[in-house]
Amino acid sequence: MSDHPTTDRLRVRVHQWASGLEPAENRDRLAEGVAPGADLVVFPEAFARDFGSAGSGVSDHAEPLDGPFATGVAKAAAEGACTVVAGMFEVSDDPGRPFNTLVVRGASEASYRKIHLYDSFGYRESDRLTGGALEPVVVEVAGWQVGLMTCYDLRFPELARRLVDAGAEVIVVPAAWLPGERKVEHWRTLLAARAIENTCFVVGAGQPEPRYSGHSAVLGPLGEVLAEADGPEQTVEATLDRTALEAARRTNPSLANRRL
Repeated sequence: MSDHPTTDRLRVRVHQWASGLEPAENRDRLAEGVAPGADLVVFPEAFARDFGSAGSGVSDHAEPLDGPFATGVAKAAAEGACTVVAGMFEVSDDPGRPFNTLVVRGASEASYRKIHLYDSFGYRESDRLTGGALEPVVVEVAGWQVGLMTCYDLRFPELARRLVDAGAEVIVVPAAWLPGERKVEHWRTLLAARAIENTCFVVGAGQPEPRYSGHSAVLGPLGEVLAEADGPEQTVEATLDRTALEAARRTNPSLANRRL
């Protein structure tokens, strides 16, 4: 749980860290990143174990939600007195196609199974993974409502809107955003768009270059950049202020003005 005296501010730490192919080494890094001082600590998609080479299977590295990785996340959250979000591959009913899951541990416990699989830009994630149920997942963190999305989900504004309609004040987007022509521009633009159109905070936590695009960022409800990384592995922090959220929604009451 948070040791912050009020819930008007949410202290966020984003680790733009690379996951390797050895799950035990990735679990060991959790404790390094979850020192006290943050309410919400976010690791990237697939932090339990990287996807590996294109075409390779990930099912051999899938775990249940009470397996070593989720247990390690819970331990780190308890020691850091915070809530932790991190990506893993979770066993599903299809032995060859696990879920791409965000595990949340700390004051709240939840999981989100990636809905939109990355069948785009010449890649077919659905050949390797199973999509999750079509339900938004919102958790409470230090009195704030936090919605969950994963990577390619960012390209679907309807999911972000459903999260906000379910009460989300912050949308967290762990990712392993592949590099390529205009890909960083897409990532940065879409993070800002989801923040602006929903007048909410957005936290993007990407894996770093060179395998992925990096550029993790925390954006405010009018699209302002509160913290941003560049390409290499690094950590960024930001404090979200509820008065800024309320002011943005007064200035731009687009949620209230909807007619569709």
